[in-house]
Amino acid sequence: MSSVSYHISNLLDKMTSTDKDFRFMATNDLMLELQKDSIKLDEDSERKVVSMLLKLLEDKNGEVQNLAVKCLAPLVSKVKEPQVETMVDTLCLNMTSDKEQLRDISSMGLKTVIAELPLSSSGLPLTASVCKKITSQLIGAMGKQDDVSVQLEALDILSDMLGRLSGALVSFHGSLLSSLLPQLTSSRMAVRKRSILALGHLVPCCSPALFSQLTQHLLTELSKAPPTSMTRTYIQCLATISRQGGHRVGEHLEKLIPMVVKFTGVEDDELREYCFQAFEAFIRRCPKEMSPHVATVTQLCLKFMTFDPNYNYDDNEEEEDSMDIEDGLDEETDDEYSDDDDLSWKVRRSSIKCLEALISTRRDLLLSFYSSVCPALLSRFREREENVRADVFAAFSALLRQTRAGSGRPGVSVVGSEPPGAGGEEEPAVAVLKKQVPAIVKALHKQLKEKSIKSRQGCFCLLTELAHTVPGALQEHIPALIPGVIFSLTDRSTTSTMRIDALSFFHVLLLSHPPQVFQPHMQVLLPPVVSCIEDTFYKITSEALLVTQQLIRVMRPQGQTAGGFDPKPFVQQVFSVTMKRLKATDIDQEVKERAISCMGHMVCYLGDHLKTELSDILSIFLERLKNEITRLTAVRTITLVSASPLKIDLSTILPEALSVLGSFLRKNQRALKLGTLACLTALVTHHAASIKPAALEPVLAELPALVDESDMHVSQVSITLLTCMCKACSSSLAKICSSVLPGVFRLVHSPLLQGGALAAILDFLQALVQSKTSNLGFSQLMKSLTEPFHSPQSCVDGGALHRQSYHSVARCVAALCSAAPKETAATVAGLIQQIKNTGSPESARVLALLSLGEVGRSGSLGGSKEVQGVILEAFSSTSEEVKTASSCALGSMAVGSLNDYLPFMLKEISAQPRRQYLLLHSLKEVISACPGSSLSPHVESIWALLFQNCECPEEGTRNLVAECLGKLTLVNPAQLLPRLKQQLKAGSPLARSTMVTAVKFTIVDHPAPIDSLLKDSIGDFLKTLQDNDINVRRVALVMFNSAAHNKPSLIRGLLGTVLPHLYRETQIRKDLIREVEMGPFKHTVDDGLDVRKAAFECMYTLLDSCLDGLDVLQFLDHVEEGLKDHYDIRMLTFLMLARLASLCPAAVLQRLDRLVEPLRATCTTKVKAGSVKQEFEKQEELRRSAMRAVAALLAVPEVERSPSMADFANQIRSNADMASIYQSVQGGEGGGLGPPEGMDMS
Repeated sequence: MSSVSYHISNLLDKMTSTDKDFRFMATNDLMLELQKDSIKLDEDSERKVVSMLLKLLEDKNGEVQNLAVKCLAPLVSKVKEPQVETMVDTLCLNMTSDKEQLRDISSMGLKTVIAELPLSSSGLPLTASVCKKITSQLIGAMGKQDDVSVQLEALDILSDMLGRLSGALVSFHGSLLSSLLPQLTSSRMAVRKRSILALGHLVPCCSPALFSQLTQHLLTELSKAPPTSMTRTYIQCLATISRQGGHRVGEHLEKLIPMVVKFTGVEDDELREYCFQAFEAFIRRCPKEMSPHVATVTQLCLKFMTFDPNYNYDDNEEEEDSMDIEDGLDEETDDEYSDDDDLSWKVRRSSIKCLEALISTRRDLLLSFYSSVCPALLSRFREREENVRADVFAAFSALLRQTRAGSGRPGVSVVGSEPPGAGGEEEPAVAVLKKQVPAIVKALHKQLKEKSIKSRQGCFCLLTELAHTVPGALQEHIPALIPGVIFSLTDRSTTSTMRIDALSFFHVLLLSHPPQVFQPHMQVLLPPVVSCIEDTFYKITSEALLVTQQLIRVMRPQGQTAGGFDPKPFVQQVFSVTMKRLKATDIDQEVKERAISCMGHMVCYLGDHLKTELSDILSIFLERLKNEITRLTAVRTITLVSASPLKIDLSTILPEALSVLGSFLRKNQRALKLGTLACLTALVTHHAASIKPAALEPVLAELPALVDESDMHVSQVSITLLTCMCKACSSSLAKICSSVLPGVFRLVHSPLLQGGALAAILDFLQALVQSKTSNLGFSQLMKSLTEPFHSPQSCVDGGALHRQSYHSVARCVAALCSAAPKETAATVAGLIQQIKNTGSPESARVLALLSLGEVGRSGSLGGSKEVQGVILEAFSSTSEEVKTASSCALGSMAVGSLNDYLPFMLKEISAQPRRQYLLLHSLKEVISACPGSSLSPHVESIWALLFQNCECPEEGTRNLVAECLGKLTLVNPAQLLPRLKQQLKAGSPLARSTMVTAVKFTIVDHPAPIDSLLKDSIGDFLKTLQDNDINVRRVALVMFNSAAHNKPSLIRGLLGTVLPHLYRETQIRKDLIREVEMGPFKHTVDDGLDVRKAAFECMYTLLDSCLDGLDVLQFLDHVEEGLKDHYDIRMLTFLMLARLASLCPAAVLQRLDRLVEPLRATCTTKVKAGSVKQEFEKQEELRRSAMRAVAALLAVPEVERSPSMADFANQIRSNADMASIYQSVQGGEGGGLGPPEGMDMS
């Protein structure tokens, strides 16, 4: 006998002891043994343990019984199938016993066993056989009409089992349904309720036929006009199955809705409540199918949300208006009405929740809600029942959230500064809301002083939402709101949560409104906030410090003239409490940080009122800077103080602070590094006079290591700091230039350099030249920049130079020339010589051309004939690189001297067809970079020339012409856009495709004057989606995609007409597929593939920008087609599916059964054995992409209730190959479910 068996048989002996403590301890020890993973039982031990535990379930001691039940859980996974079945048989038998205690303990045991049954594919046979046993026993137990408690336990266990293991019970679904339906007519309410719960768990996994049978049964029963109590049960069941079964109810709605509407007319409050719960479930689960019934349901909600037959609101209103003297009387009358038998509040609450569901799911009806629902909700703000009032506030907040989501961009801080229509076509809703603000405040401001905490919290949440939705809207109403805020901060009975809510609302209010509004109220606002800083609860202190920080800005806003508000009376009051918190070290981390920040704001804005205390404050800041926990906040605070317009004297702490800040540059914490660099830049800029050169040494020593391409943002900020030092204390810089410059030049030659980092380097180089540091003259810098390009193999650090680095160096050369104008002439002569010298390396000539262009961009070359000759000569070069560089150079020079170069360029384009492409590139550079005012005189001549070439057979040239036309249209949209439209009607297919592509280039991602004109005419350009020419349709889709991505507001209103044409282009057309013979092989070519790809790309973009304008189910139909299409399209649709799973899970669940098959097909397809390597790689990438979509689907709650998805998930788990792909997709790539956006890590 093994030691485990011996130990367990010992425990089993003790369990038969007459002493209950022995039995208890032995059972406890057994449980601990069973919980060990390592334990293995032989067959004999298994049998003995199971029979002993089952015997202990009948123990006289309750504690022993409970322990025995707990032992069953680990036992399920430790013993073989026959033993589990023995356990289940005994437990089921005990369930029907006459002894109540045994019944209870056995039902607990069964629930424990069910919770432990394995879901993995290996354990499914056991689970299935156990479920069969339990189910047949439970169906028998449910039929026992004589004993209700047995029925209740049976229903309870069945609910548990269906909730967890419904998939294993598919074969029993029919018999379960037929045994559950009769229970709905039970005389006992508890039985009916539990039957409804069990049906709710059955619905998600049952077959469509069973679902229809259940719905039909309910409809039939309801049509018989049963007694009210039965009707309640059926309607409640209907609400439950539509919540659980979701979309399946959709096909039955036409019959269900009239029935439910009819029952709202029955005089029974609970029945009405259930009716509205059913409506709410229909709205949330089947928004599309509910569309025809929205008006009916809205009317019913509006009618019943005011249903309060025992209370007269009108009299109450008059009393309130007369005066507040009769408060005591009012309360008594309130008590008189809130009768326990009055359930009308349930009707009001459910109808308001139903309205909230409507508002949340139907953003398209927002404007109509403002006319119908908004006034009704406003009038219910005076609801007498606290819980119902909270729901009114929640519904109104949902309306505000939808308005915010609909208005596109977040609003601005000052009322009225938004350009009309800037927020897209939902802007009318915001306009309507602005008109409602006085009514909202009027309805709420009295409630802010109510005793009910729940109501006040609701008010604050709603007002916060309003301040976010329309910033500045509450400006005129601040005097009405302030007493309510102060009441919540000072009232003794107020809870901590209430205070925190009041403070956070006040904070939002201060942020979203101009400071002048609050200044008159400072006298009353400050004391309660200050007393909150002294509160013992850290969260209140922390929130109060945030508010105080904003109040300090209110006392003296930046840029305010001396004649404004005088902060002097309040300074000492704020200073003393903040200082107390700043000095304390034994407080919460958040309070420490906010105290530092608050005091920083005080020094920054009101430092001139703190003359004597300043040195103490600064020394505390220095201490906090040395503390690892508070250093980041201290760095940011010192940055703020050093840039203060009050020019605070920091000389007492500067030397030590600089040394500490220097050490931070070595730390690995990126946020600290960036904060420190910003702090140093502010100190050097504003306090250079107080900094001794020696004090900067700890900082200078650390800077060279930070200039590196591995982190461009840190490099940029470091170089900006060096530039400030160069201007403020250049003597210090000479020491480290030898170590910093190599890093800077490495960056210049890096392919990653662009944007802000390049601009910072240009400023630095100019500052270096102007600082006249002896060893860093113009020629030395120029040599270091251009050296790598003169070696024959032109490489830097062992790697070939990237094209980007040519442009970067050319910009640097131009920057140096502009900083040292005397050197420009010699530099230009040298560059021309370089270009003419055919013996020099190609890289040197390319760089010289680009540099010449960049120098010319500033206009310093004039119309030099020699330069023109050199450029034209370079156009004839044999090297493609030199040709491209010469076209860039010509464009850049023309930007600098438009009148000298543009006529020459236009003449060349007409005269030199072979150079046309290069010259058009130059022209594009001119149109892109020149301001509209200087281009205006030349517009007509450029336009005429471009129109001559808009039908060029060469697609590359045509695209260039289109880009030039589009960018030129931005110069004078009112005149030129109609010309593009005119050409659409007149031109050939090639001309039409050029015009549509030109429109694409007029759509820019920032607000532009052309927007309003485009909005009116983009519909005409989109009509080309119906063009006969396939290429025109393709470019129209590309243009539509650009509009959807950059300016969704242009096309939102047109989706109804455009989408059918877009969807038509996603279909495979047999007439566009042809066979091409290539020697002995036949190859299939699909001419429609590019158009389909463009259409699917548009669909993907619409998901991000116009989701609310899409009918998601119709959209999914086309995604489903794409899942079976060509490789490229499948890759796109997998991405779409993953996106849809997170954006609209309900719709995806509705179509799940149809989506699973194509995914399964992709994941299980094998490549033919003799295929080439690319085929294998392609298929592998497809499978990974499909698996990402599967992972996204499996993340949707309740997805495995779908039998087909559960089956596929099991297949993945049991197939090693698929399981490994799934694991790698989930783990190694962070789920990989989103599109590859947001790559800019800076």
